[in-house]
Amino acid sequence: MTQTDDELDSLVRKRIRALRVAQGWSLEDLATRAHVSQSTLSRIENGQRRLALDQLVALARALDTTLDQLVETASDDVITSPMIDATHGTMRWPVKADPGMVVMRQRLTDPPPSNPARLRAHPGREWLVVLSGTATLMLGQRRFRIETNQAAEFPTMLPHAIGAEGGPCEILGIFDRDARRGHQRDSKDPVAD
Repeated sequence: MTQTDDELDSLVRKRIRALRVAQGWSLEDLATRAHVSQSTLSRIENGQRRLALDQLVALARALDTTLDQLVETASDDVITSPMIDATHGTMRWPVKADPGMVVMRQRLTDPPPSNPARLRAHPGREWLVVLSGTATLMLGQRRFRIETNQAAEFPTMLPHAIGAEGGPCEILGIFDRDARRGHQRDSKDPVAD
């Protein structure tokens, strides 16, 4: 689906209004923050004034978003399919908002390594939620037990490893760009702890 200029124009105006309303701001509140007049903002939202780049930049900044996000067009690829790695028991989904991020579902059967020398450290952040079973997260000398439906978030500069406790478990992990790169450098099994 390709959007026409009129459709994009209308979408941007709706986004401005929706973001303003979501913040609980009046026209006057946003106009003050964006350094535009209240009547100008009203005409922008209602389609009675042409969208000017300088005003869009000011509005995006005031709404705590980027110009790119404000004018982003709709995409046909709303639904993505996972890449399946049966050898390592993983499924990965790219995160479109940041092509460097990845979401991964993984089945773990082994406990984390008991040897601290086998823990990994690299730049980045990881977030995970246990879908079933119990996982063990090693962060340096600390050991965390993570039950089904519990989540963990940590900087990957801490030496870390993740494994199963008392039987198999499934986790859903999100790796930022740096964490993903760190795992790819650390092993042939990209992004698996």
